[in-house]
Amino acid sequence: MAASVQSSIWETVLEHTKVAQEKESDPLLWAVQLSARLSSAGVSLPSVEVADLLVSHICWGNNVAIAWKFLEQALLIRIVSPMPVLALLSTRVVPNRHSCPRAYRLYLELIKRHAFTLKSQIDGTHYQKVMKFVDGVLHLSSAFGLQASEPEILVVEFIFSMVLMLLDASLDDEGLIELTPEKKSKWTTSTRDMEIDSHDGYDEKRTDLHERLQKINTVIAIDLIGQLLQNKGTSKILYLARRNMPTHWAVFLQRIHLLAANSSALKNSKVITPEALLQLTSDTRVVLSRKCKTSSLQKFHAVMAFGSLASAGLCHGASGSALWLPLDLVFEDAVDGSLVSATSAIETITGLIKVLRAINGTTWHDTFLGLWIAALRFVQRERDPIEGPMPRLDTRLCLLLSITTLVVADLIEEEERTPSDETKYSSTNHWKEKLVPGKCRKDLVSSLQMLGEYEGLLTLPQSVISVANQAAAKAMMFVSGINIGSAYFEFISMKDMPINCSGNMRHLIVEACIARNLLDTSAYFWPGYVNGHISQIPHGIPPQVPGWSSFMKGASLTPTMINALVSTPASSAELEKVFEIAVRGKDDEKISAATILCGASLIRGWNIQEHTVHFIIRLLSPPVPADYSGCDSHLIAYAPMLNMLLVGIASVDCVQIFSLHGLVPHLAGSLMPICEVFGSCVPNVPWTLTTGEEINAHAVFSNAFILLLRLWRFNHPPLEHVVGDVPPVGSQLTPEYLLLVRNSHLVSSGTIHNRNKTRFSAVASSSYEQPIFLDSFPKLKVWYRQHQACIASTLSGLVHGTPIHQIVEGLLNMMFRKIDRGNQSLSSVTSGSSSSSGPGSEDPLRPKLPAWDILEALPFVVDAALTACAHGRLSPRELATGLKDLADFLPASLATIVSYFSAEVTRGVWNPVDMNGTDWPSPAANLSNVEEQIRKILAATGIDVPSLPTGGKSPATLPLPLAAFASLTITYKIDRASQRFLNLAGPALESLAADCPWPSMPIVASLWTQKAKRWSDFLVFSASRTIFLHNRDAVVQLLKSCFSATLGLKTTPISSKGGVGALLGHGFGSHFCGGISPVAPGILYLRAYRSIRDVVFIAEEIVSLLMHFVREITTSQLSGERSEKLRKAKNEMKYGQISLGAALAKVKLIASLAASLVWLSGGLCLFQALIKETLPSWFISIHRSEQEEGRGGMVAMLGGYALAYFTMLCGAFVWGVDSSSSASKRRPKILGCHMEFLASALDGNISLGCDCATWRAYVSGFVSLMVGCTPSWVLEVDVNVLKRLSKGLRQWNEEELAQALLGIGGVGTMAAAAQLIVETQL
Repeated sequence: MAASVQSSIWETVLEHTKVAQEKESDPLLWAVQLSARLSSAGVSLPSVEVADLLVSHICWGNNVAIAWKFLEQALLIRIVSPMPVLALLSTRVVPNRHSCPRAYRLYLELIKRHAFTLKSQIDGTHYQKVMKFVDGVLHLSSAFGLQASEPEILVVEFIFSMVLMLLDASLDDEGLIELTPEKKSKWTTSTRDMEIDSHDGYDEKRTDLHERLQKINTVIAIDLIGQLLQNKGTSKILYLARRNMPTHWAVFLQRIHLLAANSSALKNSKVITPEALLQLTSDTRVVLSRKCKTSSLQKFHAVMAFGSLASAGLCHGASGSALWLPLDLVFEDAVDGSLVSATSAIETITGLIKVLRAINGTTWHDTFLGLWIAALRFVQRERDPIEGPMPRLDTRLCLLLSITTLVVADLIEEEERTPSDETKYSSTNHWKEKLVPGKCRKDLVSSLQMLGEYEGLLTLPQSVISVANQAAAKAMMFVSGINIGSAYFEFISMKDMPINCSGNMRHLIVEACIARNLLDTSAYFWPGYVNGHISQIPHGIPPQVPGWSSFMKGASLTPTMINALVSTPASSAELEKVFEIAVRGKDDEKISAATILCGASLIRGWNIQEHTVHFIIRLLSPPVPADYSGCDSHLIAYAPMLNMLLVGIASVDCVQIFSLHGLVPHLAGSLMPICEVFGSCVPNVPWTLTTGEEINAHAVFSNAFILLLRLWRFNHPPLEHVVGDVPPVGSQLTPEYLLLVRNSHLVSSGTIHNRNKTRFSAVASSSYEQPIFLDSFPKLKVWYRQHQACIASTLSGLVHGTPIHQIVEGLLNMMFRKIDRGNQSLSSVTSGSSSSSGPGSEDPLRPKLPAWDILEALPFVVDAALTACAHGRLSPRELATGLKDLADFLPASLATIVSYFSAEVTRGVWNPVDMNGTDWPSPAANLSNVEEQIRKILAATGIDVPSLPTGGKSPATLPLPLAAFASLTITYKIDRASQRFLNLAGPALESLAADCPWPSMPIVASLWTQKAKRWSDFLVFSASRTIFLHNRDAVVQLLKSCFSATLGLKTTPISSKGGVGALLGHGFGSHFCGGISPVAPGILYLRAYRSIRDVVFIAEEIVSLLMHFVREITTSQLSGERSEKLRKAKNEMKYGQISLGAALAKVKLIASLAASLVWLSGGLCLFQALIKETLPSWFISIHRSEQEEGRGGMVAMLGGYALAYFTMLCGAFVWGVDSSSSASKRRPKILGCHMEFLASALDGNISLGCDCATWRAYVSGFVSLMVGCTPSWVLEVDVNVLKRLSKGLRQWNEEELAQALLGIGGVGTMAAAAQLIVETQL
């Protein structure tokens, strides 16, 4: 019954329309009468049924003017809604536009009138029904693949479909649709032939007028596309399509480019040009921006995006250093010799560059230039170094010429691999420069060309002058057309050259880039790169050279040849030949090849360094020979070569080079099998080296074991013994962790699209193709568990008569054989037989036992000796001599000695001993001088510690374990043979002394300065940084000094200009402050923070200091310029903006510093504590300041912006701006917690104690930076949280920012974004 009634209503409507049409009634009268009839019949308006009826009436039996006027009037008085009408007409008019050009013209006019006023259409009660009808007509959900029920999503799809239909129709009209890959339209835009009855009143025949109408319609359609893309509201709607329908947008872009390139109609358009149309669809156009109505926030955006590389010299001013300050800090932090890293510096710096480029919005040119300048500053700080066991110039040059070059190579490869179409959205600024193939590489060229202007940074360290001169001579000969072999360049003397061809650091950088195919030899022709041309080969070049050229031609490895190859870096081909000899050559050739690899090719072979370290890792895990049939490990046959490699890479710089390249996990994975095998061997059979030196299994094991232990802080407490919830940086480095990282690189290189990870995969698979675990090395695992137990608790378990007891007694007899002890044993049990020492030794008391058996007994040996000394049964001198004999017998014993003493010091059960010069060595000769130097260093850095006790006025004492270990270390000679053992003992001694009461470290430093006077500066500096472990106030003062120096708020002996120069100084060697080397506060912090266990305290203090210096900035910026402001009263408004901009620039600088320090100090764990605990607590707490209230909230506002930039940078440093790092996997949870806190506070569910201006500035600033710089983060936040944040922003009148937040939130927020756009823009 109801169906028949409805049918009757529609028949009445149709009949009414036909009658009115025949009578040519007034359209308004027809519409009013129709509306009345529908209302009386109970039909809700607007009605989709009426729309369908009217469109069906027109198409095509009544395609007359009056019928179209009726339709227009029905739209005006809301009998029908525009979107259903346009949807219905699209399916009928567009396919017949050639047959009915007037109808198509009217259709275009309706789009123009109604597509830009959507707000009135979604306010109706039948909005959802209307959009469902539109979806049914155009099949939007199936066409776009978004199965969403929200009508707002259908609005986006509807607008996008209109544009697509108009575009395809225009292409089809001009015969261009065949040029598309699909060769047809997805939409029903292909024309249909149809006959129009002659009585319709229109001349639809294909006349000249008919064709002109078609051409005009095509132009109008294209103009309409431009208007839809240009209109503020519809362009934002289309942006949502671009973000959430990338596949369809890619098709759209391809067709837009086809239209722009080939359309004659577009070229004839008076409304839009092809270039303008392309610009409207480009990724550079800001559609949903982070702009806000609040003027202060607009200023914040402008300053946050500023970039200038002016004043980029060594004393970099505050105005430019803000951009790259984190980079300078990371460079300096990477060469802290106290710790190696399991993460490649390439990966760290690459991620940091992406972050800084995203946050600062810099071009690739400025990014590369900033990177080179920071790396050059880093090298220049070592121009006058101090002596000591620390990374030197070789490590810094590695970072500049190898690591930085590889970073650039990775960045360029990633950028060139990224599709140039604008459908691919990276996590960086979506308004930045357009991706152009080759643009990144061209910007590298321009940055290196401009680098030549920074002459002060290009000054050469003395050790590389000859290498740079050779690079310059090579370029000069190339441009002169003279070709000689590369092996001859080292014999070129500048005196032999007819003109000056002295080089600088840029020549070395360019050569490193050419070697990695980042540049070609056209760089030699850059203006100013060479000083001219020469006409002939210099006379001083010898006709034949004993070097790489001769070696490649087949010359044998004579001592002269080996020396030449060791002193000159190889090329990649030459390196491969050396490696082949090391694998397949004779025994003496293998040793020679290992020697060559560990020479200049490793230390100064910057162009091939990544290959050198790779080959060394492979040689440390040599393959099993094909004919090998022995029962012992095949590694034993390689003992001489392995020992040569282990000794060759044992220096501080070499280990740091492996660390910078990220190969510490792989090095550990190669050392563990060597330790396991040679530590299980009885040292019966010695091997004779080519030098005549004899080595045995103990020597190979000791060299491998000590090198392995240097790869993690083995003498520090494990995680469960660390104070506080957040572990210090580096405490996670354990053997298990290193193997876990190494195993993670065992992935198929075919699935990796990252050069750095591909390199790791190649290294891992070339050594051991299967994952390796600590369980694979049972002997090493036993020692490691014993080592952990020793740290955790006192020794126990030595039972009389057991093999371990016998070894203990044998070792004690060996150590103290010259002491007359009668029948009394030094151990706590009765002396047993020492027959286990075995016959055949030169010293019958030296046991012939595997190293692992000796190490297992050593804790009991050292404990017995120390106990005997404490009870007077051994003199201190006898104890030191015995420990030295033990270490000489098995150098690996040093590890257990360190482990035991470190554990015993923390227990505090040993009485202190007097360092009186009689029983124990005395520091009295220079202790007071060392303490005074420490005070001066701290004072020059801006640190005043009045409560610092001194040891000069009372007898110097040390805890017994520390005194014993210090006495042992000073028995070592300062030579190359002992250096590799001191490289383990030195940091352990410093750590041991730092854990003891002050002034233990000054006492130890005094003892060592008496032995190694040339290390005096290094030792005093090491002692000065330990004060921060004992005094929290000193830590706060050091942090405050870092901020003050960076801002240039006070003059220091290092710099008065602020910026990087004041923060990090110029190295240690500038002796101009009373004989003491002033240490920049940043350097002092970077060398001290790893030992500070309570890093949460550091983060809290950094936040507090950040807000303190915001007040300082505001005070100095506004009060210092007040007189200038009064003089320019007419420009007061403009002046105020400039003043705010200058203050914000400084705020950015200190926020950048604060974020860098938090990131370096605690990494992911500390940032997690910061964002989940520290910041929420700060916002909830009450902060009152008369200064803030007196300045009308300026300080509060700047404080909020500072915290926003600080938090954003911290997060970006830790997580990265994309999802390429492992840390980014934790981002959704942590970021979600913080965003929930923001949303809850905006909802009013959390009571805040901070100033409301601070809170508003923080939320607006943080969301703005996240939208503009890290849009991929927004996709990881819960949709409901984003909607709540958007609602709160709208309450602050920040509609634009609210729209931008929802616009990039993915499909989940697309409906809310569309609704907000329609409500505010359409």
